This record gives sequence, structure tokens and C-alpha cells, in this order.
Amino acid sequence: MSIKSDILYTRNFKKGAVNILKPEAFPMYTCTAFTANSLKEIKEAYAQGYTYVRTNNPDRDVLASMVTALEAPNLDRDTLIFSSGMGAISTTLNTILKPGDHCICNRNIYGETFDVFGKMLKKFGVESDLVNMDDMKNIENAIKPNTKLIYAEVCANPTMNLIDIPAVAELAHKNGALLMMDNTFTTAVSIQPLTLGADIVISSMTKFMNGHSDAILGCMTSTHEIVEAVRPMRMLYGTPGDPMPSWMMIRGMETVFLRVEKQMSNAAKLAAFFESDPHVTKVNHPSLDSFPQRAIAKKLWKKDEAMTGMMSIILDTEDEEKIDEFMLKLHYAHYATTLGGLRTTLNHPCTSSHSHMPDADRRKMGITPGMFRISVGIEDADDLIADFKQALAVLD
Repeated sequence: MSIKSDILYTRNFKKGAVNILKPEAFPMYTCTAFTANSLKEIKEAYAQGYTYVRTNNPDRDVLASMVTALEAPNLDRDTLIFSSGMGAISTTLNTILKPGDHCICNRNIYGETFDVFGKMLKKFGVESDLVNMDDMKNIENAIKPNTKLIYAEVCANPTMNLIDIPAVAELAHKNGALLMMDNTFTTAVSIQPLTLGADIVISSMTKFMNGHSDAILGCMTSTHEIVEAVRPMRMLYGTPGDPMPSWMMIRGMETVFLRVEKQMSNAAKLAAFFESDPHVTKVNHPSLDSFPQRAIAKKLWKKDEAMTGMMSIILDTEDEEKIDEFMLKLHYAHYATTLGGLRTTLNHPCTSSHSHMPDADRRKMGITPGMFRISVGIEDADDLIADFKQALAVLD
């Protein structure tokens, strides 16, 4: 034997230490596999779950348990962690739907989710209809004998349109369909769709759940039956979350209440300010009495300051030069193609998420060149208000 070989197998540490399995911070298991020394041990490992990283990983499992506790309190539910929010959406839909099925989607859904229904699922014989869900009658009229799923976002991107979750869940179940909700814009800190009747809830954990703009993951929480149907498909599609971002998001989830409660409170204050500014012609945030679906907002939430850290505004100009002046004048808020981070960010839907849509179609959805989607951070609310106030002054 030589050190050239032994160096590969030397693993000396205090294995008998009483607290070896009690680290203050959960360790990161970056290994792609767990080893075994006998067939008996291999069989035990497969039964317990840790063999290969694409199948199972401790960091992913711990994170999943945290999401379940947050999304489904007092409910018998499970969670799967995916490589991204889109991984969660695509893998789940491809599992629960089959050729000949029909889906109803809120017309105001995330652009890439729109493509999943309109392009990917269409190739496999799944029919989808985009519906204005502001009116329940539109959903009722869209239901067909083969409708298997109703899909919506708690707060639509970027117009913030809501749906009456309990009412839509009741309608779906009465017609033998499932209700699947995207909770990315709100998180379970704000609202728990599963407790309101939804069957499946997904989120892009990259956003508010992580909160630090440095890792990508997605999650799906549902019944044991649905989760166990999706689990092997996640392995086959290659969409399970990686250990490192899973480990990073365990940290993020530990501070999710501290961050998101502050962001939601800031957003309500900022929305009230925007409504008072003459250069903002419209503010989309459910805390405002001017919000078109204010009645639904009051049904879904008890407090205005605990709804969402997201909003959108429409400026009184569509002139790109003036808009650039406004953006360049800001000290804190800045442009970014993500959301939910510690810092306040802006997004311009017409040049990003909805750039592929004709202008006329965007305007029908309430999206104009003067619109900005805003993800509110944890800065001091008065500082944010003062910053936006001085920046909007360039539009005088």
C-alpha cells in the first residue's frame, strides 16, 4: 500500500463525537453519491434514500421539509425541490397531464409559463385556453368535459391580477379538475393557497424564498399521490435541485419571515406614495382601495401590509428618453431581470418578459411602455419613497 492510493481513502475525523450529527448550520452535501460496502448495506441505503444525488440529497430534503412546513401547515402534504421554477412547472405539468386533456390558464401569466402551455404541452396533445379570470363566469364558460387543470398565479406578473382562490378551487373540483397556483410573487409568508383549496402550489424559490439573488431553485407542494407521481419524472427529466443552491436556500428560508414581512410592508407604503404622485397614472397593488379587485384582496388577506412585495406602476410618459432620465436618477432602485431580493429592483415588461407580444395585445392586458414592475426590498421605506419622489421629478 502507498500514500498514492491511501490518500483517496483517508477520512479521519471524530466519528464517535456525541454532537457530530448536531451542527449549528446544516452541512452542504456536495457529493454525487453515497458509498456502501456490502449488498446488505446497499439495500439499506436504497430503502433509506441516499444513493445518488439526482435521486436524493440531504440538503434538498431538508429544504423540502421547510417549504412543506411553510406552505401546508396542519396539512398532510409533501414538497419536491427542482432546478428552477420552470423546472417545477414543466415537470409537474408533464406528469399530471396527458394527450387529450384540457387546461384553463389565467391570461396574465408569466411569459415562459405561457410558452409551456402554448408551445410545449401543445406538441403533446394538451389543449390550453387563456382566460381573463377577473370574472368567474369566464372560467365557468371555458370549462370542457376534458378540463383537468386550472392554472393561475396568486398575483399575476406584472399586472398583479388576483383570482378568488377558494371559489376557483370549488369550481375546479366540482368539474373534476385540479387547481395549480404559482405563489412566487407572494410566498407562503403572505398566503397559503393549499389551505384555501388549491391542489398544487409551485414557486420559483430563486426569488423571495431565497432572497439573496444568488441561487436558482423551484419547488412544488401537493398531496403524497401527486408528489410521488412527479418524483420519478423529476429524476428522468433531470430537474432535481442541486445540493449547493439547496444548502444556500436553507439559509434563505431561515430569514424568510424577517425579509418578506419587511418587503411587504415597504411595498404597501410605496404603493400609497405612488398613488399620490402626479407622474404615476396607475398603481397595481392589492393594498390600495383603487385596485380593481380590492374585494378579492380583502377576502384573501387580513392586512394591507402583508400582501406582497411586488407591484407595478405606469408613468405618465412613454417617451424612452424621459424614462431613461427617471431610471438614471434613482439611487437605490435599479434594473434587474429578477425579483424578490434584498434590494429594490425594477423591470420593464415591454422590453423583457412581454417583449415578444404585439403592442396591441400588451395594452389589452394593461401593459404599456410606461409600465415598470417593482420588486420592493428591505431598505428603509422613507428612503425608498424619497428616492422615487426625486427621480419622478425629472418628468415635470
